Amino acid sequence: MECINAKFVSQKVSKTRWRPVSTGSLHPPDVFATGSWDNEDNKVSLWSIGEHGVSHMEDEFEGDPQLFCEYKHNGDVLDLHFLDQERIVTASSTGAVTIFRHHPNSQTLSVAQVWDKAHHYPCDNAPCTGLVCNSPEIVTVGEDGRVILFRADHKVPLRTIDNADSSTIHAVTFLRTTEVLTVNSIGQLKLWDFRQQGGDPSQILSLTGERVPLHCVDRHPNQQHIVATGGQDGMLCMWDVRQGSVPLSLMEAHSAEMWEVHFHPTNTDHLFTCSEDGSLLHWESSTNSSMASFLQGGRNTSVISRSAVQQAGGNQSLMSAWLGGDSSKGHLETTHMLPSQTLSVNSLDVIGQCLVCGTDGEAIYINRQVPV
Repeated sequence: MECINAKFVSQKVSKTRWRPVSTGSLHPPDVFATGSWDNEDNKVSLWSIGEHGVSHMEDEFEGDPQLFCEYKHNGDVLDLHFLDQERIVTASSTGAVTIFRHHPNSQTLSVAQVWDKAHHYPCDNAPCTGLVCNSPEIVTVGEDGRVILFRADHKVPLRTIDNADSSTIHAVTFLRTTEVLTVNSIGQLKLWDFRQQGGDPSQILSLTGERVPLHCVDRHPNQQHIVATGGQDGMLCMWDVRQGSVPLSLMEAHSAEMWEVHFHPTNTDHLFTCSEDGSLLHWESSTNSSMASFLQGGRNTSVISRSAVQQAGGNQSLMSAWLGGDSSKGHLETTHMLPSQTLSVNSLDVIGQCLVCGTDGEAIYINRQVPV
């Protein structure tokens, strides 16, 4: 807890993302972007925790994030990602998809490109609920059930799947260069291959029993067939898209909606989740743990987990721990990373040992000593 810096920003923070570091760079990330929601005026903001930040307040401490620049955003920021070092892409509740450009010399943001009403109903706008970037390509999803493929230097979409889903699509991630995974409000994962013509997914996976809405999805950085999702019931689900159509493990993570799940981009035995219940969890796949536990209020509370499918053989690798949900055997350890709070933790991002998250408590939290 002592490694955390809190910055109160007078706006509800819906999304936080680190600016990507250069390939091979030994320096930690020092710039991140935030988006806000449910405010009278929503904004996209750029912050620094490095030497570039300029403090304007006498009571600000060393390590506090400093505001670079900001730009008014039309509608709630429902998702946000860096396209590259200088461009940020946002998804809006108005249905628009916007590219903002950062100008380092003047420390300003400007609108570089906007696809207005990209997501829409016949007579109204539909919120753009999620996006993912693989420069120069951008894939967005929406409440209208559309999946849209954009290219940053094109004015019109490269591909639109108009009836990809009859329900709201909440999130999207790249599985491979030409394939994306989407999650929807009836507990389904759908795999889309842009090389295929037509509007049908190449694969559908689904939760069994009650169709609990899935809100977030992330792909394992090295094992592309391993996928993590989180949903309305707070469960963390692990899927193997090569095997069957149901999750291989289900773990009770949060007491309310899980808003985001992220594998650590390089140390892939670490995973992070955040929730409406005000918690931010750090999951570690470890064969040395005596038990899986919450570290909360100075006491240990068992993490209950169950495996939907028994793993064959005696393989106790890190991958089998993720897929098996073997916390009862001591392969998963879970740690609370924030002081106790009641307001939602909406978003998180992690690079190296640096983690940033945003909350409905109008605060940004920074941890630059994440034990990974």
